[in-house]
Amino acid sequence: MTTMDSPTPARRRPASVDMAGTAWPLYKLEALVAAVLVLLALFAITADAQTAVLAAAATATVVWWARMLHYRRDT
Repeated sequence: MTTMDSPTPARRRPASVDMAGTAWPLYKLEALVAAVLVLLALFAITADAQTAVLAAAATATVVWWARMLHYRRDT
């Protein structure tokens, strides 16, 4: 008697970028780039470092988690 097993889908790793010999997941770099852009834009608009830094940190956190969950959902 034979059984039909569905093939296990191969788990693929999230996209990564090699930086100095270390593979950085792409979602981390996306979060850093978004944070830097928000930091520079808000500092140029408001000239208030506190507002710019807090907004950049919040942006980095939201982008980091959202993109990480997005990449994990696709694997």
